[in-house]
Parts: sequence; C-alpha cells; structure tokens
Amino acid sequence: MLELRKEGLYCLPGHFYIDPWRPVSHAVITHAHSDHARAGHQQYLCHPLTKKLLEKRLGKHLYQEAHWNQPIIHNGVRISLHPAGHIAGSSQIRIEYNGEVWVVSGDYKTENDGISGLFEPIKCHSFITESTFALPIYNWEPQQIIYEKMRKWVLQNKEHGFNSVFFAYSLGKAQRVADAVANATDKIVVHGAVFEMHDILQETGIQLPNVIHHANFIKENSDKPVVIIAPMSAINTPWLKKFQPFKTAICSGWMQIRGHAKRQDADIGFVLSDHADWKGLTNSILETGAEKVLVTHGYESVLSRYLQEKGIDAHELNTQKRKENINEAEVE
Repeated sequence: MLELRKEGLYCLPGHFYIDPWRPVSHAVITHAHSDHARAGHQQYLCHPLTKKLLEKRLGKHLYQEAHWNQPIIHNGVRISLHPAGHIAGSSQIRIEYNGEVWVVSGDYKTENDGISGLFEPIKCHSFITESTFALPIYNWEPQQIIYEKMRKWVLQNKEHGFNSVFFAYSLGKAQRVADAVANATDKIVVHGAVFEMHDILQETGIQLPNVIHHANFIKENSDKPVVIIAPMSAINTPWLKKFQPFKTAICSGWMQIRGHAKRQDADIGFVLSDHADWKGLTNSILETGAEKVLVTHGYESVLSRYLQEKGIDAHELNTQKRKENINEAEVE
C-alpha cells in the first residue's frame, strides 16, 4: 500500500504522501518539526495542534484538520491520526484499504510527558517505525527523576550566583524543560524561537509555565540568577554572552553517551529525549502485532535484525530524512 518515491512515502491507492520532502498535491503530516513538515504542498492533513504550529512555521497553505481517532476518507482510503507522544500534536498515521492496515509511526515517545499526549499502540498488518535510539544502551530514566536532577542543578547554580542555560529544541523539548524547572526558579527567560512556539501552545490551551522573551528580560536588568532556554544554535554566540555568568546544559537522548556534552561545549548533559528508548521501541512494535515492519531514521540494521530474530518480517527503509545531515543534539 505504501512505497518510497523521490518525493517521499507514497500511498498508491490514496494518492497522497506522508511527511514528503518534496512538494506534492496531498500531504499527511505526522508533526510540526521541520524535518517532517515542509512548505510547498498544495494541501496538508494534520492534527489541529500541528496546524497551529505549521501556520506559524510555514505560513498560509490549505490545511485540513483531523483530531485523533477521527476517520477521513480520501480516494477510498480510510486515514486516521493517533497519539505519538513525541511533541504536542504529533500523530501516527493509520491507513486502511480493502481490509489491509498500515501504520506510520512518525517520531514517537512512550512515556507520557504531560504535554504531548500518550502514545497509543495500534494494531496493524504493517508498521513503519523510527529507530533513532534503537540500541540497548539507550534506556531512559523516568521523566520525574530526570526533572529532579535538572532542578537540583538549577538550585546549585543559583547558590553560586550562576544563571542556568538549557539548550533544547524550540518545539517540544523546550516546553518540557520549562515544565521541569518551573519550581526551581523565579523566572524562565527564553530565546525568541522558543518564545514563539511556547506562546502558540499556550494559546491552544496547553498548560505551560509562563516564560519571558529574552528582550524583555534584558530590559529589566535583573541581577538574580534565572533559567534561560535556547536552541542549540545559540551555543557560543554573542547573544548568549548577555547572560553571563552562567552554566550550560544540553537536554538530549544523545547525552546517554558519556562525553557528548563536553564535545558540544556544555557543562553538563541531561538525558531528556522526545523519542522512545530501546525498550519503548521494541515493546511498542511488538504490541502492534504487525507481521511486517519497516525501520527508518536511526539504527535501522540493529532494530530490523532484532525483529527478524523475533520472527517478524523486518527490513530497513532508507528515507531522505535518514540521509540528511541533521544536528543530532538539536533535534532529538
């Protein structure tokens, strides 16, 4: 039912693409990160939260909304979106045609972060899964334990007169960082890119801590230690120097590997990911009951081999997204 074309993953009977990387007539979008949702398509189908974010990121297009579990019939194919737990609005795509069911996971996370929705395993014949952290070494601690470590670090910095700077992707990760440290600081100051995404999500009704745009904070000339949240692109920039003295932290699943934070010129790393770890991936795939699994974006060979040993017809799917040079710590 699905095949890989130069434009992206294509549904032949439905005549639409899922997260295409080249302009197409009909695109079904899993979530609003730029490596999945691109400008130029004639029509977009996505979750209402994703629509709000895409309108800000991509501008005016023809958007069609579908809430989770709301079926849409397109050229005889039944399409529905289901929670992926990756970021706000992130969805798995379920497609059904002539009794055959495929599910495309997009990016997903199995622990409920309180913001992104709870991942929902969906029964299907064929499952296309991401594999960003598909190695047994990636085994996340519970979110509340990671949050407590982050708060403790902030309080230690405050005691010594340092601002605490967290580098995290502006959409998804940054909101989780704000949620984690809200009780450990009087003010959360954010980069403009973070402020835009945070503001949109609050407008949709998602409960998030209040934050201050960096320009307004600088005008206040506060002398008390605060928390600053910025994208990875802000590391070692003149913008960051405005907040001296400070300590820096990177929030990413890649921080599971010792030494990654130092290589990114940060003082510390927190293993906070918006993706499923090894157990999350393998358990979720088995729960779908899929007879066929296609693996993309990550350690495809490791995960597909593991699934083959479990008796599943598993293969690698080398998509455009996997081939691109993406800053790992920025997006994961």
